[in-house]
Formats: sequence, C-alpha cells, structure tokens
Amino acid sequence: MSSSAVQTFTDPDACAAALPANAELTVIGLGQFTAKIAWIDLHRLHLFRFDDSLPHARHSTLNSGSAVILFRTGNGPRVVRGGREILPTSIVRAAEGEESIHRSYGATSNGAMWLSVADMVSAGESIAGCDLTPPREAMVITPASALMEKLRRLHAAAGRLAEEAPEIIANPDAARGLEQTLIEAMVGCLAHQDDHETSVAQGQHAIVMRRFRRVLEESPERPLFIPEICEAIRVSERTLRVCCQEHLGMSPKHYLLLRRMHMTRRALRERAASATTVTEVATQYGFWQLGRFAVEYRALFGESPSATTHRTAG
Repeated sequence: MSSSAVQTFTDPDACAAALPANAELTVIGLGQFTAKIAWIDLHRLHLFRFDDSLPHARHSTLNSGSAVILFRTGNGPRVVRGGREILPTSIVRAAEGEESIHRSYGATSNGAMWLSVADMVSAGESIAGCDLTPPREAMVITPASALMEKLRRLHAAAGRLAEEAPEIIANPDAARGLEQTLIEAMVGCLAHQDDHETSVAQGQHAIVMRRFRRVLEESPERPLFIPEICEAIRVSERTLRVCCQEHLGMSPKHYLLLRRMHMTRRALRERAASATTVTEVATQYGFWQLGRFAVEYRALFGESPSATTHRTAG
C-alpha cells in the first residue's frame, strides 16, 4: 500500500531517529536547527527528501537488501560524502548496507530513492539492458544533464504531493503510475553515466573512518579523546587528522568537542527533573572550564545550559 508523510524537527536527535537509516547527526553550525523530512512509499519504490538549516556531520548505515541512490535536490553549499564532494549534477550509488559520513557546509536539500536489490536488478535489465546490482564500494556518477534534471523534477513533484495532496499518493493507480515514471527516470540516469572511481587512498581513509565510527559507537555515553582513539584504531594522530578533515571537514579534536557538547545537552534534557547540576553534567563530559563551556554552549545551541534544563523541566 502506498503512503506518504511530512514531518518537521527542531531537535537533531529526534531528526536523526526519523531518518531511514541508522544515523547520528552532529550539528556543526551556530543557530536554531530546523529540518523537514518527507517520506513517500510507493509499491516497490521508496523516496526520501531531507531539508535542513545548519551545517552538520551525519553518520549513517544503510539497510541491507536495498539498492539506494542519493543526490542533492537543491544547489546550495558544499556537500561531502565519504570524502568526495557531491555536486548537484551527480548521483551516489551506495553500496548495500554501506556505512558513510555525510558532511554539509550549510543549509542543504538532499534526496534518496531505493528499491530492493532484486527489483533494482530487474528494472535495469528490463528498461535499459544493464546490470544495476549495487556496487561493492559507493560510486559517484554524473548522468546526462537532461536526465538528471528530469529525475530531480519528478522527485520534487512527489515531494509536493506528499505535502499538499497525500491522497493522490494513497491512490493505488496514481501511485503505480508515479512509481513507474520515477523508476524509468532513475534507470535512465544510472544507465547513462560517467563513473568516478574511488581512489586507493580514499578507500583506505574510508576504512579508518569506519573504525573511528566504531569506537564512538562502542562508547555512546562516554567522552573520548584523541590518544585513546588512535590507539584503538591503530593509526597515528596525523593520519586520523587527515581522514577527518577529508570526511568531516574538521579536525578529530573539534569533532569530538562537538560530540561532547551534544552529549552534554542530551544529558541536561534527560536529567532536568533530577537534582543533577549543570556543573556535574558538564564535568562528567570533560568540560572543566565552566565559564568557557557556558559561552561555547550558548554559541552552539542558542541558549545557556541552565536554560536547557529549565525549559525541559517545564
């Protein structure tokens, strides 16, 4: 049965939980975070649109069994995925079950489409006579401009229907027609492409970043620091710095600082009703200079640590 939904968010954690992948979202820019997500589930084809207001780093793991493509639905600031810049004219063909880091440099708009692997292979063979089995490693491709523009227009039209006329998507006959048109446009792009192969160095850096991510996942509530991470993933601090700069657009030290800030904010929200003080929470996550912490917290989240506690408790 076909369906659609549109939802808005101001909390990065709630937004990450709603993404169609196992994801963690770390906001990097200053100001109020807002995001809008649209889901469109047709009979076999699934679409997703994501618009957000601030630069961020997003770690995500795609579901196995799905053949996923991702692309930018607007122009806007830079977007880097897996250490490679994604242009508005490009499509990412994701590997099945891929783990990746997506880094945006401002307010951006992104989209995704996916079929089961079997349906993607079948569509490639029947529509274009090509093999569309997901690649072993993610690929960035550049379709012919007219084909790419057609895909973006159709994807945007589906998003508008989800927001303005969801009853059309819920209609089985309309949904089948929309689905077939979108699948044909997608296969057209994937069958007429210029491939950009992943370099050996990019592949090695991606492995380092997967190990880096694994260490963070194993300690979701504990602040981590550079020396212990380098020891755990068996790389030098210089190598980790190069990889983080390529994938995250910042040093590992800065990223871990932002991570601890977000952990502190989460803890202040969860413990608002208890007797736990801001000082206790801040020091738990490694912030010993409390005056500086308060200034940086306000700059990042737009409110003081105590305001977070009082607002949540209220």
